[in-house]
This record gives sequence, C-alpha cells and structure tokens, in this order.
Amino acid sequence: MRRGGLVSRRGALSAWAPFSFLRVSPMRGRPAPWRAVKKTTALTEILTTTEALAAFCAKAAAGPYVTVDTEFLRERTYFAQLCLVQLALPGQGDGGAVLVDPMVEGLSLEPLYALFRDPAVVKVFHAARQDLEIFHVEGGVVPSPLFDTQVAAMVCGFGDQVGYETLVRKIARANLDKSSRFTDWSRRPLTEAQKTYALADVTHLRQIYEYLTAELARTGRRQWLEEELAQLTDASSYVVDPDEAWQRLKLRSGSGRTLAIARELAAFRERYAQDKNIPRSRVIKDDALIELASTKPRTLADLSKSRLLLRDARKGEIAEGLVAAVCRGLDQPADKAPELPEGRDRSNLNSALADLLRVLLKAKAEEAGVAAKLIASSSDLDDIACGEHDGIWATGWRRDVFGNDALRLLRGEIALSAKGDRVRIVPV
Repeated sequence: MRRGGLVSRRGALSAWAPFSFLRVSPMRGRPAPWRAVKKTTALTEILTTTEALAAFCAKAAAGPYVTVDTEFLRERTYFAQLCLVQLALPGQGDGGAVLVDPMVEGLSLEPLYALFRDPAVVKVFHAARQDLEIFHVEGGVVPSPLFDTQVAAMVCGFGDQVGYETLVRKIARANLDKSSRFTDWSRRPLTEAQKTYALADVTHLRQIYEYLTAELARTGRRQWLEEELAQLTDASSYVVDPDEAWQRLKLRSGSGRTLAIARELAAFRERYAQDKNIPRSRVIKDDALIELASTKPRTLADLSKSRLLLRDARKGEIAEGLVAAVCRGLDQPADKAPELPEGRDRSNLNSALADLLRVLLKAKAEEAGVAAKLIASSSDLDDIACGEHDGIWATGWRRDVFGNDALRLLRGEIALSAKGDRVRIVPV
C-alpha cells in the first residue's frame, strides 16, 4: 500500500433524500425499527482482485448508498495498516455485502476511491473519522457525500457518541458477536468468526442508516447533520503539519525559548515517525520531550543524562536528531519563538450563572431530543458565564436550540423554574 505524502482533496457534501421504501409506524408517523433478519447460509464473498472490486463498485454506483467499514491495526505503526474493507449495498441479510482484502498483492483500491468521489452515492459510516483518515492517507480521497450514523444518532437524541452496538440493538433489534473485536486483522486466512463479525459492521448499518435518514426527514434536522458532517469531510483536518505538532503537548512553561525547543523536538519526532512508519512514542514519549525542552541538551553527552529517554533515543540517528532539534530551538530568534494560545479569562466566572446554564442546556437538549454535548461543552458554558458570546453554541442550529435562550438568561430576560421533573423557561 502507498505510504507517501498526504494529499488534500476537498469534496462537496451533497444532500441525500429519504427513501420511500422505509417502514413507517402508522401510529406516530415515525420509522419503525427493523426486525432482525435471519442470516443467510451463503459463504462470505472476499474480493481479492481489482476487477472483482470494480464490478462490485459498478453495482454500488447504481444505488442510492453503500455502507462502509474498515478493520486496521495501528499499535505498531504511525500510519494505520488497512487490513480489511467491508461494503454492503442496500438490502437485507448478508446479500450484497462483501469483504475486500487490501493486503492481497496487486489489488488496487482505485475503483473504491472512484466510488467515494461519486456525488450520486451516499457513503455511510459509523464513527467515521479514523476510517476517513485512512482513506485520505491511502488514496488522497475523503468520501463524499458522507453520512455518519454516530453523528446522526446524536442529532436524533440517542445520546452522546452512541456506539454501533447500541444502535444495532435499538434499531436493528439484533445482537453483535463481539468475540473478534480485538483480533489481529492482518493475519491470514481470516476465520469464519472474523468474517461474520466484519460483515455485521455493514449489514446492520444499512437498517440504521435508513431509520436515521427517515427520522431526520421527519424532524427537519437534515441541515443540522450537514453542518456537523462538513467538518468530517474537510480534507485539511486529516493533514498533520509537523511544525504544528508541539501544540498537542501539555507544556508547563510559557517561556519562548522552551516553546521553540519543544516545537523543533515535536517536528523532528513527527517527521521521523512518518518516515519510519513507527508510533511517535517509539521515537520519544511526551514526558521525555518536555524534559528535553526544559534541560536543553546541546550534546550527546548532555542528552545521555535524561532520565526519561528510551534506550533507542540515546544513540544513533534519533539521538542526533534530538540534539539538532534542541540546537535549532536555542538558535531561534526571540521574535520567531511560538507562544502558547491564550486561554479564556475565567477570573470573573459567575459559578451560579454557569450552573443555571447547565440546567438550561439539559432542559433544551431534552426538549429538542439531541445530545447536550453536541450543543455545547462544559467549557463553553463557563465561557458564556464569563460574558464570552462567540462559541460554536451561538451559531447555526445550536443558536436556535440553545444559544438564544442562553443569551436571554444572561440579559435577565428569562428565569428557570421547576415543575415536577421538568424545567420551565419563565419570561421576566
């Protein structure tokens, strides 16, 4: 598989239409959960040639959507090792579902990438971010239009970051066999248990997608979801800039010199890990990196005094790279040194107001049937209580659901009262 540089390719997010063949409850006008489908006895089809994959993708291109999942390993590498791709066409049971083995020599995933670029076919994932990162690195593509059932479930009131197993149980009325969850997907041949587990990740996903799509249409919240998915389909979010890697560190010092060294050390670690395709922690761990930024070793002898360095980092090219990075940081002009981003000033935090905002958020989230954390975080609420009005909670659908009332509460235009187990908004 290709492990070259990262390629940015931005895809437009297009709308999808609810499907007319969904079952709808005549009592409430809501899509009813599907009943569990009896498994077929057909052997699992594994695609091992580019021609077979192209034929399947041609069928998928004629349909409204395709469900997608991956199995990968990342414990021993920087880039995820793609081990399996699962795909399913609309339908029931295991029919129309296949496994693709990307580890077979000579198989190209280009037919799949072409399908990912097809604006007429919705690509359905659950908790898609890691899958999208893999496809962006491997093929320079971010699937679009995209539907993430985890995000959609949050919009439809299933709670915060709801798991796939929960949706399978609640919507597809089925149970998952979890015995292969932590298996080594790089080993061949795959066992029947592995194949069954992998297929279930895309066969039940069809029913979940169709249910959530109808629910979004019923509630008029499709635009809410599109706002969330726009972040996932932004190709720039999958590009790692080594020069910005230092910002992920939990640095205790705001000294310009220390930050300059930390930036150089983190950039060296990122580039070395990418080049050797090894985890960052195999080069140097965060606590050791922060220690070097503080002790500032200029020579290999100075470096050897570090308490936290791994053995491989005390010699050879890693050690030389670390010392060179420290020297680059020390030689950085003062006006070129990075600065820690300024945090919000919480000195004027009104804790009582912050507590009221939490009550308001919970009430509004329950009223709207949407996960509270999707609307605003605890940090957002503290910002509001400090008089900051520029968070994501004040934009788009979040403003309609919560933001406007939060601002009215700040201005003293409304109050909160309790009646039984419900919170009511009372005009003042």
